[in-house]
Amino acid sequence: MGKITKRSVDMLTPKSSEYFFWDDQIPGFGVRVSPKGKKSYIIQYRSGGRTRRMNLGAHGILTPNQARDLARNKLGSVAFGSDPSGDLQKKRRAPTVAVLCNRFLNEHVALRCKPSTLGDYRQVCEKYIKPKFGNHRIQDVARVDVTELHHSLRNKPYQANRVLSVISKMFNLAEVWGLRADGTNPTRHVAKYPEKKRERFLAAEEVEKLWQVLDASVEDGTETIHVAAAFKILLLTGCRLSEIQTMKWSYIRDNVLWLPDAKTGPRRVLLSQSTLNVINALPRVNGNPFVIIGKIKGQHVTDLQKPWRRIRSNANLNDVRIHDLRHTYASFAAMAGHSLPMIGKLLGHTQAQTTARYAHLADTITRNAANEVDGLISEFTKPASKKPVLRLVDD
Repeated sequence: MGKITKRSVDMLTPKSSEYFFWDDQIPGFGVRVSPKGKKSYIIQYRSGGRTRRMNLGAHGILTPNQARDLARNKLGSVAFGSDPSGDLQKKRRAPTVAVLCNRFLNEHVALRCKPSTLGDYRQVCEKYIKPKFGNHRIQDVARVDVTELHHSLRNKPYQANRVLSVISKMFNLAEVWGLRADGTNPTRHVAKYPEKKRERFLAAEEVEKLWQVLDASVEDGTETIHVAAAFKILLLTGCRLSEIQTMKWSYIRDNVLWLPDAKTGPRRVLLSQSTLNVINALPRVNGNPFVIIGKIKGQHVTDLQKPWRRIRSNANLNDVRIHDLRHTYASFAAMAGHSLPMIGKLLGHTQAQTTARYAHLADTITRNAANEVDGLISEFTKPASKKPVLRLVDD
């Protein structure tokens, strides 16, 4: 033992085995000398009934005074219950974001979400999150890392916000699983980009044209009767694509479609007579439980996007997505004077704000009604000379 100085450390020579030179002023502060002559500053202390050693840095990289200050700081924290060596080992063994992605997908999404959601989240993880900071330890990911990734996708605001949402969910679970301190989600205060919701509704003449193209596509053999029927049913029910695509005959009971696994949970859809006419016109295939059958034996149609691109092109509706058929159904319901809660019920919405996009259409009907009433009343509020004269006519 002796005071650790540059001179005393330089004088230490290697031996056949590793040995230590301890400072006589700071208990637990010393120098480790390897058989090859490598000298490293260390601290030694007890924590949890065990003796622990922690490397501070190599001699030459750290000066004795720097090592002394560092040792004093670390050993001081030990006096308050810290375990710097144990904390360092935990950090080195800590799982990476790539590991978190896999656990998030396998233990959370796969069990709680639909297969389509699992596919979407997996794509986000593999394409965006893992390449950016998959090798980072979970606790090392900072807000600046998330901000950089989000900013890099600024030209794709919808995608940027989806990625941000997935990261947020992952790190919320990381806190639940004890992999990160509570309240440290790195997405906090990262503002999403504004999103302009699409509001494409088909006008009456566009619906008529689409229906004609659907019938013609079956007649000329371009599309199967089942594919054409799928789009008709989507338009007549306002259902989601996956709900009609995977619809089974067993789900239809009288004039009700029972969906056991819709996006928002089990729900029933009341089928109009027009919808029933379309469904009843479809041929059934023995051994195939699905209404909209595909090319694979015993399965439903797997791709309606390609047929839709052909159909919308022939109908001159190139800007219309399949999901816009659902919007069209809702818009007709709004223009028929139905309330937003009723429209939400027809669409299977669970949150009022989801239906709010149709408010302006419902307001149009209300405004027209108000104007009609105003027109009737205003006839009797004009100056006397202009008021209508009511005459009684004898029988």
